[in-house]
Amino acid sequence: MILSLLRKDPVQEAATALFTAAVDQARAPLFYEKFGVADTAEGRFEMLAMHVYLVLRRLKDASEPAERLSQRVLDAFFANLDASLREMGVGDLSVGKKIRALAESFYGRISAYEAAMKPSADVSALEAAVSRNVYEHAASPFAPALARYFRAAAAYLGAQPVSRIANGVVRFPDAAESLTE
Repeated sequence: MILSLLRKDPVQEAATALFTAAVDQARAPLFYEKFGVADTAEGRFEMLAMHVYLVLRRLKDASEPAERLSQRVLDAFFANLDASLREMGVGDLSVGKKIRALAESFYGRISAYEAAMKPSADVSALEAAVSRNVYEHAASPFAPALARYFRAAAAYLGAQPVSRIANGVVRFPDAAESLTE
């Protein structure tokens, strides 16, 4: 019984590895230096939300273990947001409200990105969603390049076996390739 408490949870380890990979990619300086993403708490949230969404999207239609893994990735995402808010000095009484607002924002973005990523959607739909969410403008000049990266990343993750991702191994494409058409 006690030994079972000391055993590592492979699903949790995989989720932590996937979330860490999403964080590492979202923090790539290229997004802030060349793609025009604001290097602010909001800009970093947008990039992290995008990369977490890409991982979740890849796991979406997989088996039940992938569903548990997706939930653990989400748990890691929101635990990170909670810790970040506390680190920024948000009081304990306000953290819950702010996390709720961030969760609503995240799920709203998922909805917008899902609609824009449908095969029947126009290419400009993803550009508009990225522009609106990441750049907070109706039409940002940086949105086409970031939308290209977004599509390339979704395809890149889509080509990776779910079994590999379920073990916590995920790779993202080189974002610099999306800067040129």
